[in-house]
Amino acid sequence: MVALSRVQRPNILFGYDGTEENEPALRWAVEESGLRGLDLVICHCWHWPYPPGHVDAGVEAIAQRAGENLLNEGARRARALGAGGNVSTVLRREPVTETLVLESDDAELIVVGSHERYNLLEASTAVQLPARTHRPVIAVRGAAAQRGLIVAGVDGSAGGDRALGFAIEEAALRDAGLRVVYGAWEPGAVPDHELPLFADADKLSEVRTAMLEEAVRPWRRRYPQVRVQVSLLLERPREALLEAAADADLLVVGDRGAGTLDPLLLGATSSAMLHHAPCAVAVVPRPRPAA
Repeated sequence: MVALSRVQRPNILFGYDGTEENEPALRWAVEESGLRGLDLVICHCWHWPYPPGHVDAGVEAIAQRAGENLLNEGARRARALGAGGNVSTVLRREPVTETLVLESDDAELIVVGSHERYNLLEASTAVQLPARTHRPVIAVRGAAAQRGLIVAGVDGSAGGDRALGFAIEEAALRDAGLRVVYGAWEPGAVPDHELPLFADADKLSEVRTAMLEEAVRPWRRRYPQVRVQVSLLLERPREALLEAAADADLLVVGDRGAGTLDPLLLGATSSAMLHHAPCAVAVVPRPRPAA
C-alpha cells in the first residue's frame, strides 16, 4: 500500500441501496478503503411510503427493520469482497443526499452508484451530492475491465489543481498511469485580456502548455513513481475529456462552477462528465464554508 503524503480522514463513506446496479460501487468503496487503509462506513436511507406528516409506527418499524437487514447484507458483502478495516453501518431516513452530506464529516471521500450514462436524472444522488458536499465524490457506473489509467481534467484554476492532486493520489494508490488533459478552447470562460489568444492558435498552445506544465510539476515531484502524460488539446473541455475517458478507469474533474449562478449546482463540465463519461467519475469540490 502506498503511503500518501498527507493525513487522511478516518473512513470511506458509501451510499448503499442493495440493488445489483449498486454492486460495482460497493466494490469500488471496498477497494478504496483497502488501498487507503481506512474504515468503511455503509450508509442506507430507508424510504417513507406515505406523505409527510403521516404517522404509522408499525410501518415505520417494518421499514427500519428492512433497512437494517439490507445494511447487514451490505456489510457481509463488503467483508466477502475483502474489506480489511472496520466495516460499520448507518441507517437513516431519506433524503439520501442530505444524509450523506451530514454523515461525511469524517469521510475522506464518498462513493455512490450511478445510472448508466445518458440515463442519469438531474435529481439523482450522483448529480446532487457533488454540488452539496465538501468531500470528493466518486460516482461509479457499471463494471468495466481495469485499464490502469486515470484521467484528470485541469484548467489552470485552483479547483483544477485540487482535482489533479486527487487524481495523482489515486494513480499512486492503484499503480496506474495518469493522463492530465487540458481542453483549452474556452473563449467564453477567460478574462477579456486573454481573448486575443484565440486568434492565434500557436500562441494559445504555447501559453496553455506552459500553464499545464507548471500545474503538473509539483505533483510530479511529490509522486515521482506515477507515470504522468500531459495532453493539451485545442478543443472544448467536454469533448477533450470525454475522448480521454474512453480508455480510463476513472475520470477526475474539479467543480469550478463556472456554468451556473446557483451554488447548489455543478459547473457545466463536471455535470456533463457525470452524465456522459463511460467510466467512474470523481468530482473534487471547491472548499465550501460549513453550513
